[in-house]
Amino acid sequence: MSDEERAFPPQQQERPGATAEMTPEPHDEMRGYEGSGKLAGRAALVTGGDSGIGRAVAIAFAKEGADVSIAYLSEDDDARHTASLIEAAGRRAHTVAADLSREENCRRAVAETVEAFGKLDVLANNIAYQAPTDDFMEISSEQWERTFATNVHSFFWTTKAALEHLPDGAAIVNTSSINGLRGHKSLIDYSATKGAINAFTYALAQALAPRRIRVNAVAPGPVWTPLIPSTFPADKVEQFGANTPMGRAAQPDEIAPSYVFFASAQLSSYYSGEVLAPIGGETLPG
Repeated sequence: MSDEERAFPPQQQERPGATAEMTPEPHDEMRGYEGSGKLAGRAALVTGGDSGIGRAVAIAFAKEGADVSIAYLSEDDDARHTASLIEAAGRRAHTVAADLSREENCRRAVAETVEAFGKLDVLANNIAYQAPTDDFMEISSEQWERTFATNVHSFFWTTKAALEHLPDGAAIVNTSSINGLRGHKSLIDYSATKGAINAFTYALAQALAPRRIRVNAVAPGPVWTPLIPSTFPADKVEQFGANTPMGRAAQPDEIAPSYVFFASAQLSSYYSGEVLAPIGGETLPG
């Protein structure tokens, strides 16, 4: 990878961000990925599946044989494109536009998925909200509550609704973050939610073990998604990922196979309560 590919031009977008406005556009379509039927006949719901990691995961699931429903906030163009790529892989796609920081919308996303496919076998909780703040004292109660409602409460509500339909032996994969493992001084509320997701994963894995429902998490390092230019200032975007040992951010396509690993019983039947951290060579104690 050249030095030019390691850095990003300074750029900013309005929330929630759009893939087409990113320079360069992320690698999130799993173009070189060849499935081998690891999720054949399965039905999956991926929240935040319109773009970024969620898009790559949705397409990887489809290429492995799953029908895929994606829930997203308001990024209609991105969602339509992801759905078209799922269908191009020969699988059924369904889209749900919904603010999952509200409980009723989480229930609706699950209900629509089951109605569309007749079942639900895999849940990937992936949506996230962040608002970098350099001064802890400037984090408002409104921001704190919004971050938790999106990043934690939605996982609880969606999972609870899904468990009414998930069969024994199903899989749940939660998106955590490197910031849930070691924190980030400018993302205190976000880091707290990601730490909560890790603990939620550990505890729920134990609770669902009698049903053989495996619950795991993926905790990526920096990944080039629309969340970055829509939440960080332009100068921070320019250096995004440069502090990793690999000297760059990941592309969503590099993260999605971790979700296939956890979703497939063929690959991870003895894994539950695990947090897999693709973090670009960084090592953590413990």
